[in-house]
Amino acid sequence: MSGPIWFVAHTRPRCEKKLVQYCEREGFSTTLPCYRSVKKYRGKKVVFYKPLFPGYVFLQLQRTERQAVYQSDYVANLLDVPDQEEFAAQLADILQALETNVEVRLAPTIGPGMKVRIKSGPLQGMAAWVESRSGMTEALLRLDFIGQAAAIKVDATQLELI
Repeated sequence: MSGPIWFVAHTRPRCEKKLVQYCEREGFSTTLPCYRSVKKYRGKKVVFYKPLFPGYVFLQLQRTERQAVYQSDYVANLLDVPDQEEFAAQLADILQALETNVEVRLAPTIGPGMKVRIKSGPLQGMAAWVESRSGMTEALLRLDFIGQAAAIKVDATQLELI
């Protein structure tokens, strides 16, 4: 491969946004999926954008640029992504879900479940794994490489088995 490839930067605690700023200054392409969080302070609403996957930043780099990322001092480890196409597709699905009005949150573990495709709504066509709890269905959009998933709430009638 001669073009940039995906790497996963495992950051030092609470350094995701600092690493993104460093990489932007250095001209490296980064992806940091964030979700909107609203808090009330003394009657005022304050909006925060928090990393969906705390401790991880996704980078597209040339292999020769790896060492420059370590110089930021925000990176604990830089992980190689063995299946570039699958990683890119899964990350694209999560980014698309974040752009919609669907509630997206971190699902810390990927449990066993059924693989489904979302048949309608803003996430139509996406593949996901299902976890059922007391009548409510959640679909998990997986990012297998780091063993995490983003959970979205989907009406069960919008799902079909794959």
